[in-house]
Amino acid sequence: MSMSPRIEAHLDRVGVKYSILNHSHSNTSLQSARVAHVPANQVAKAVITHDGENYRLCVVPSTHRIELQLLNAATGGNFRLVKEEEIESIFDDCEPGAVPALGQVYGLPVVWDQCLADMKDVYFESGDHESLIHLDHGAFMELMGLQAHCVISHQTDSVRRDPETTH
Repeated sequence: MSMSPRIEAHLDRVGVKYSILNHSHSNTSLQSARVAHVPANQVAKAVITHDGENYRLCVVPSTHRIELQLLNAATGGNFRLVKEEEIESIFDDCEPGAVPALGQVYGLPVVWDQCLADMKDVYFESGDHESLIHLDHGAFMELMGLQAHCVISHQTDSVRRDPETTH
């Protein structure tokens, strides 16, 4: 598989400049950063949450862990993490576990972590486990400009101790 057809159509329709960075197979966003040789804090991962009525796609750096307490405080919700089986039916043109950070393409509201606004470049899954979409700061902000953003995550302790994650 390659880039999600819906994601590709959306990026082309919006007209933002992007590139595809191919890499060897990976299972997590942190692994993707390592095998693609990009700073892990610039790889945005999608985390799907649900509050009993609504799904929400949260975008945080791969070096971070979503904090549901912060998300719930910011949204007034009672969100929980979604099980993998629930995700596959929403992102049916993506490989399991390779969810792109553009929930709006799938009809999901998005909230992204404010720290991503400081990144010169942002990478995220393209819908498979062997390529990342690369956007410069302006393109990322254009795609996320209308989406909610606030602090919803914190860097994980294991990442703080690993200098390879922020090179």
